[in-house]
Amino acid sequence: MNGILVLSHSAQAARGIAEIASQMGGPDVPIAACGGTEDGGLGTSVTEVLAALEDLLSRAEGVLVVPDLGSAVLTARTALEILGERANRVMIADGPILEGAFMAAVAALMGGSLEGLAAVVEEAAGLKKLP
Repeated sequence: MNGILVLSHSAQAARGIAEIASQMGGPDVPIAACGGTEDGGLGTSVTEVLAALEDLLSRAEGVLVVPDLGSAVLTARTALEILGERANRVMIADGPILEGAFMAAVAALMGGSLEGLAAVVEEAAGLKKLP
């Protein structure tokens, strides 16, 4: 089964979104939250992203990273460079962090591939909340 890394500039936001995704995907889908800087500020940390990826990769076939902003993507890409050949088991999705993470959790529960999980995150960008 594939896992999901929710990556936000806010540790609190990352934890909350990961909690929602975990409720949707259930206990079998490995989901982690990563956000904020080492000193508790807003931002992202390559060190923390790398540690979260290594943990998820020890429990999952692959990992989909769902970032909140472009600079989080840069942080994730830097962590992937450090990760080396294991980076081929990680994808970064392009879509809304909240809707994307919970839709990816459901797709992961159903046995979706990393490409499939990334596709549902991208599809989430087109969801309408009002008719």
